[in-house]
Amino acid sequence: MEKGIVQQFIEWIIHNGGVFVLLIVIFAETGLFLGFFLPGDSLLFAAGLYIEDLARSLFGVHYSVLILMVILASILGNLVGYWFGAKTGDLLFQRKDSLLFKKKHLYKAKDFYEQYGKATIFLAKFLPVIRTFAPIIAGIVKMNRATFLFYNVIGSICWVASMMLGGHFLQSWVQNRFGFSLKDHIEGITIAIILITTLPVIFKIFFGKKKATPVLPPDSE
Repeated sequence: MEKGIVQQFIEWIIHNGGVFVLLIVIFAETGLFLGFFLPGDSLLFAAGLYIEDLARSLFGVHYSVLILMVILASILGNLVGYWFGAKTGDLLFQRKDSLLFKKKHLYKAKDFYEQYGKATIFLAKFLPVIRTFAPIIAGIVKMNRATFLFYNVIGSICWVASMMLGGHFLQSWVQNRFGFSLKDHIEGITIAIILITTLPVIFKIFFGKKKATPVLPPDSE
């Protein structure tokens, strides 16, 4: 069976510093502006399929050590994003309104994080693009640091562990039960993960319910 481009790319990564590429991608996607386009979910799941190979390449450690390293990369990425947001936040609040910038949106974001910040930081880990910008906005609106750190850590643990262990144990179960390897179907799995994680966000953006503008009767003025 001929290997697809995605599978060849992933296997190349694994045999050419795969652990460090994985750490860099997760760090960048969870807190750096330019990391929003990186495929964190599919890469984590694929890493789970090859987790034992990756662990062996890392001085033969147990794969739990690899998972802890990726969790740490996710936590640090969020902290860098928060730090960047906190450093630029004061400048944004002092900036005057312009055609592309409205200060009222900052205050709306601040009110939102005061009410839903905990859930946002946790759930953002499972949503592409949003997980890149959520910690930055949290820093801009000065979300409580201890609260941010707690939900950053919990979210990172749940996201990384579920994706990597899910890939690892699903691979083992499918191999034993049906006699084939998910490694031969990475293209399809990658597309499925991208669709599952991005479609809800796209649907919310384009088809989410918007508040209707009340229409006043002619004689109400």
